[in-house]
Amino acid sequence: MLRRLVAAVAAIVLVAEAAVLVLVHLVLGRTTANQSMSIAGSDPDVMSKATYGLGAGMGVFLLLCAVLAAVAAVRDRAPGRLARIVLFTAAAAHGLLGILALALVGWAAFVTMMLILCLLVLTLMLYAAGPEGRTDIEDTPPPPPFGELRPTNP
Repeated sequence: MLRRLVAAVAAIVLVAEAAVLVLVHLVLGRTTANQSMSIAGSDPDVMSKATYGLGAGMGVFLLLCAVLAAVAAVRDRAPGRLARIVLFTAAAAHGLLGILALALVGWAAFVTMMLILCLLVLTLMLYAAGPEGRTDIEDTPPPPPFGELRPTNP
């Protein structure tokens, strides 16, 4: 029950974050195009189009993460290998963006990024354990004590 709730909340938060980031990039791209700003002689049209492209790319990536978390919540099964890699990449990106947000924006942005990071990590960790709290790794017998180890070759 908790796993489903956390994954569903993570999906909802990721969709909201994707919408906010796309909107911010639209405003930044429009501002760059309208003011004909240039940084060190860069073409303003290229800068505005790159901003639009970056916003679209980030939005698509976050929506993909939201879909993967929602699928995990609906099925109540652990995400597949590719889905775990994508969600882990999103978590790592949120960690780095949180550090940058603290330095450039402030504590509120840092706390927001860390909450999203916690949701992603919690989603991954809760699905790492099975329904009874056991991991997906088969139980293997413990290794023999150090004194009882024998060489494999005669």
